[in-house]
Amino acid sequence: MDELINLVVQKTGISQDDARKAVEVVVTALKNKLPGPIAGHLDSFLSGGVSGGTNAVVGEVSDMLKGKLGGLFGGQT
Repeated sequence: MDELINLVVQKTGISQDDARKAVEVVVTALKNKLPGPIAGHLDSFLSGGVSGGTNAVVGEVSDMLKGKLGGLFGGQT
């Protein structure tokens, strides 16, 4: 998360404290909007601690989308 905060500081020129607040607001909003299994990994992902890294998150998103899209096409995935 610190990496993201530093990026916001770099790109916007706002203070470290303001950038931290902004990132926390965005992360909280994402956790509230994302499906439970993915939202549960967000903190770990941002701290670099997700087992399997990005591939684990992408895999979960992919599986979730296949299930949702499969419903649109008569249950086929």
